[in-house]
Amino acid sequence: MAVKIRLSRHGKKNFAFFHIVVADSRAPRDGRFIEQIGTYNPNTDPATVVLKADRALAWLNVGAQPTDTARSILSHEGVLLRKHLQIGVAKGAISQEEADRRFNEWKAQRDAKLQSKKDSINAQNAEKAKAAFEAEAKVNQERAEAIAKRKAEEAAAKAAEEAAAKAAEEAEKAAEEEAAKATEESASEGTAEA
Repeated sequence: MAVKIRLSRHGKKNFAFFHIVVADSRAPRDGRFIEQIGTYNPNTDPATVVLKADRALAWLNVGAQPTDTARSILSHEGVLLRKHLQIGVAKGAISQEEADRRFNEWKAQRDAKLQSKKDSINAQNAEKAKAAFEAEAKVNQERAEAIAKRKAEEAAAKAAEEAAAKAAEEAEKAAEEEAAKATEESASEGTAEA
């Protein structure tokens, strides 16, 4: 029986995540498996991998063959480096302490790279959010200025209408007073003649 370390697809359409499984090569992709040794979620940035490294190493040591994608995940997680170092220890080329030291140095470098990538992504997201906020504030300020200008124009037009109405009212009042004076004069002339 050929044993493979491979990915088993789960999730939904356009949002897949994968289980990392050890399965018989003849079993269906998402079907029967021997053991689940981790998960892989490519939807996050950077991709999230949760892996039982000791179990993966144990399966590699007994001859399980990883698929190409599973091999890259195992390599990224350091399982293949750990296997390589263990072969060196078994041959007597290096000591166990030296193998552990090399693995820990590699892991520290990988974690530093991963953290710097996360920091740069967070900085880019913060910069984008700041730019979007500034753009929105500028648009809001332009809208407020346009509204204030429109209200000022409306107020000026209303004041002009009121002034015109007041002038017309005063003119009408003046005309009424002149008409009243004229009738008064003609009435006083009429009484004076009589």
